[in-house]
Amino acid sequence: MKMTKVVKPHEVERDWILIDAEGKTFGRILTEAATYLRGKHKPSFTPNVDCGDYVVIINAKKAVFSGNKLEDKEYFRHSGYFGSTKSNKLSDMLENNTEKLYRLAVRGMLPKTKLGRQMLKKLKVYEGAEHPHTAQLNKGK
Repeated sequence: MKMTKVVKPHEVERDWILIDAEGKTFGRILTEAATYLRGKHKPSFTPNVDCGDYVVIINAKKAVFSGNKLEDKEYFRHSGYFGSTKSNKLSDMLENNTEKLYRLAVRGMLPKTKLGRQMLKKLKVYEGAEHPHTAQLNKGK
């Protein structure tokens, strides 16, 4: 009888993956990032262990949006008090707070648990092409 190998947290090998968002569709970038963060691309994927990789997204402002999403889509937040609903348009968030926009969108694709919050910490988003992670990215090559 064959037994399935269950990976333990200290056995996980983490890589650094670079995603260039220039000219790519926003949603496709996010699904790719969520898959890498969760670790589902690895044969040793274990659902209850954070076995994902670090993901670096560069040129985040140059992502492509389909349809009228830039004008129509809004992100809502609520503090819990009456009348405290606030909203931000997608275009404003892309311009002013790109990293928060990407984090919000990827967070929806990860588990809603402590494990999901731990995975989200491995996401690094940069508006331009420069990033401070070149040493980690070149380590594996």
